[in-house]
Amino acid sequence: MSATREPDKDQKPVVGITHGDFNGIGYEVIIKTLMEPRILDICTPVVYGSSKIASYHRKVLNINDFNFNLVRKAEFASPKRQNIVNCTEQEVKIDIGTSTEIAGQLAVVALDMAVDDLKNKHIDVLVTAPINKKNIQSPRFAFKGHTEYLAEKFGSTNYLMMMVARELRIGFVTGHVSIKEVAENLTEDMIVRKLIVMNNSLIRDFGIHKPKIALLGLNPHSGDEGVIGDEENNIIIPAIKKAQNENILCFGPYPSDGFFGALKYRQFDGVLAMYHDQGMIAFKIIAFDEGVNFTAGLSVIRTSPAHGTAYEIAGKNIASPESLRNAIYLACDIHQNRSNFDALNANPLKVGTYKASEEDSSAGN
Repeated sequence: MSATREPDKDQKPVVGITHGDFNGIGYEVIIKTLMEPRILDICTPVVYGSSKIASYHRKVLNINDFNFNLVRKAEFASPKRQNIVNCTEQEVKIDIGTSTEIAGQLAVVALDMAVDDLKNKHIDVLVTAPINKKNIQSPRFAFKGHTEYLAEKFGSTNYLMMMVARELRIGFVTGHVSIKEVAENLTEDMIVRKLIVMNNSLIRDFGIHKPKIALLGLNPHSGDEGVIGDEENNIIIPAIKKAQNENILCFGPYPSDGFFGALKYRQFDGVLAMYHDQGMIAFKIIAFDEGVNFTAGLSVIRTSPAHGTAYEIAGKNIASPESLRNAIYLACDIHQNRSNFDALNANPLKVGTYKASEEDSSAGN
């Protein structure tokens, strides 16, 4: 067994990239992203997938001036090459644009291998290409998505899905739950816990000294003072007051339509939506091609492009790599920000504004 690679603040971060569903646009956006020479200036990429599947996609896309460096393990990756680790040696049928069982199975295999290497510090950060949430389901993977899987793998009970594009950062109190469950699951304590995660992440991961966070209301017009719903008065406003007592600069609740329509999000460092589509629709309209999904509240760093498998355009050489490229850049930026923050706060005489969450304490960060 090889020794764990010791971190070096002057060393480029090693970025693990899982191939996701190989029948979607994953390999297309991975290859297009890694073809850019400047990627090797900021990181050492390691794709967890299959060199044979990658070659198939490269031929379909008619890309002749790119090759992966095949390595047996991530710790053997060349800092001067775009590396790939084979997660399987079997011959698999590739059906571009179609959901298949084998694609789901190999998406899990790649994810498991990358997470093991992340735990053992053979890679520094993880970037996940899109999966199909249906075909990936199995006794081995019984999660609603990457976020829930990674939270369990790294022992986090208080985490936050955060969508990021430039200065726009939107988190979600309730994530992958059906709309009928949103109101019944929403509690004051849950909102406060998500606020703590977002506040801590904005400070440590994004380098913002005193972040300002806006909360959206649950009901139309934020309930109109109880006329349309009482969740704002009974749950959201008490949560805001409680968080403010913990020195978190949070405000609201704001009606989501007017908040985004009037561009008020530009006045805040983070936005906390009550449910998935409330924040996601606005985010996709504002930053469809460039957005990044970041899992805050984990002891490790994970990002992903904000799009899905996009079967309908797979193999057509029209998929934009911008979101995956930004996911890699963001992961590297957060890695550097965390290193800087932790080095600064390692001095016991230095008084900071960061209030550690339970997860940070348990992770030893």
